[in-house]
Amino acid sequence: MFKVLVSDPISQVGLGKLLESPTIQVDSKTNLSKEELIAIIGDYDALLVRSQTKVDRDVLAAGKKLRAVGRAGVGVDNIDVQAATDLGIIVINAPDGNTISTCEHTFAMMMALARKIPQAHGSTKAGNWDRKTYVGVELNNKVLGIVGFGRIGSEVAKRAKAFGMSVLAYDPFLTPERAATIGVELATVDQIVTNADFITVHTPLTKDTRHLISHESFKRMKNGVRILNCARGGIIDEEALVEAIKSGKVAGAALDVFEEEPPAGNPLIDLEQVIVTPHLGASTEEAQINVAIDVAEEIVNILEDQPFKNAVNLPSLPPDLAKKLRPYIALGEKLGRLVAQLQQGSPRRVEVTYSGELADYDVAIVTRSVLKGALSYHYGEEVNFINAPAWANQQGISVEQTTSNRPNDYSSLIQVKINSGQEEQSVTGTVYQGSVPRIIHINGYTIDAAPQGTMLVFKHQDQPGMIGRVGMELGNAGVNIASMQVGRKTAGGEAVMVLGVDKPVPAEVMQGLSRMEGIVAVQDVDLS
Repeated sequence: MFKVLVSDPISQVGLGKLLESPTIQVDSKTNLSKEELIAIIGDYDALLVRSQTKVDRDVLAAGKKLRAVGRAGVGVDNIDVQAATDLGIIVINAPDGNTISTCEHTFAMMMALARKIPQAHGSTKAGNWDRKTYVGVELNNKVLGIVGFGRIGSEVAKRAKAFGMSVLAYDPFLTPERAATIGVELATVDQIVTNADFITVHTPLTKDTRHLISHESFKRMKNGVRILNCARGGIIDEEALVEAIKSGKVAGAALDVFEEEPPAGNPLIDLEQVIVTPHLGASTEEAQINVAIDVAEEIVNILEDQPFKNAVNLPSLPPDLAKKLRPYIALGEKLGRLVAQLQQGSPRRVEVTYSGELADYDVAIVTRSVLKGALSYHYGEEVNFINAPAWANQQGISVEQTTSNRPNDYSSLIQVKINSGQEEQSVTGTVYQGSVPRIIHINGYTIDAAPQGTMLVFKHQDQPGMIGRVGMELGNAGVNIASMQVGRKTAGGEAVMVLGVDKPVPAEVMQGLSRMEGIVAVQDVDLS
């Protein structure tokens, strides 16, 4: 008999698969203190939570029998995933359960925004009968720009097309072929900003998407554009949005999320043109049941040694193979994350080549980690070790895993290439002394860099004074250089410089670096 502890309120309907299993005992004990949880967790094979219970390293270490921790939702911020991985505990989430809920909330907000429904409702409830003030606009024949075309963005597109809208879609992994199949037009963010009547964002919040819709974006938009955000606070620069609404550039905004929640004192709340909800994207009865169903089924599958699909961290491996591959799994994810940020076009093909001792092992899980790193940078927690190959296939990306017997100076190497048809990016890594990951090649240039934190990757002319000028620019901006590596093929030709820095580099500093004489290109990379 397996024992499962449910420590947060979760739909009993959703827990049906667990409750019905003859081999599983389910105990619901909510509102436990950390000390109370630690005192009892040692008796359980699995733990099921929402957002209230904090599952830190102490809790996980006390769970001597724990095989899995399930989160009935997408985010796993309340679970120490690294500690779980170290202890061999699988972390499960439910990335699909709220897709339709969030999509429908977005569309409800769009219609309410177009027809000024909340404002008209409030006015009528107050005893007024004001029809002139609340004249709206139709969705029919309007252009909808969707920034982020994962599960939710693509579902929004389906509904928009049914309403007679034209759809412009941006996604770093969206190919023209897939866009045509879905019936949307592949566009850049700039094309969406310039041409859309409605703009909705559906991306994770990363360094690349923070304030993606900025002061400059609003300047290029149509007069009377309408903005929606039911994804993550911070994708839209809220200060810039306030200014754009006050100036009349933006006719209205519909927001379910904010940079700080709750948004106490946020000036957007006071604007008549803005309609708001308190982060309700996933808040439907069906979504709450669906996420519980998904994670309950996964827990049953894990406990009964059946296939499962939503592992956030590393699935269990035989001990001898795990000892050998775990450092390379971690390295593979870093290499995937790195090459995804270096790549500019929409990837068509990913090639992962193993050489040395790795060529003698079953390294499919390492390839999965490469895909997880590359895809999750843009799609967030929706992508995991299990579903990463399916995500790649859905995006029309071919994946090739090969081995090489070519002699080299390292015991094992992983090379990752991403090809978009127009360009190719390549990175190679190894592990020193069994546990120290290193990047040793970027696009054929030899370096030796630790894949961690914030890195600046330069392509530049190999000329005297280059390193000094870059260092001076960063120093003047208060950015400390923690490490530096330079690789070149010929003296005086092009070279690659990789700098590890102590904090993210402001956009204006990056722009200054890109304009420096001798700099061909510079990219800031987040490997945290």
